[in-house]
Amino acid sequence: MKALKILVHASTWFAPLLVPLFVWLFTSDEDLKRLAKQAMVFHFVIWLLVSVSYIFSFLLIGIPFLILFALIGFIAPIMGIVSALKDRRYDYPIIGSFIR
Repeated sequence: MKALKILVHASTWFAPLLVPLFVWLFTSDEDLKRLAKQAMVFHFVIWLLVSVSYIFSFLLIGIPFLILFALIGFIAPIMGIVSALKDRRYDYPIIGSFIR
């Protein structure tokens, strides 16, 4: 269980939607399903925000947002991994309050 939680969080660097999708489809544990749904939505939203910020960075408006969203996309999964190693529940920023 702990290993799957770590894998879902770490998937942000190698398969951000695929791993959480498989975990969500094939696990029966409700806590793990919640985590997988949050991870999928978080990865998609961060990808979308970084992409839009990248487009606006040519106008110099998006550069601060690009940096901010990239940092959030990098740091949040690390915080999730640390929480999983300590067997604590982790909710992704903003996404966790909407997806239960």
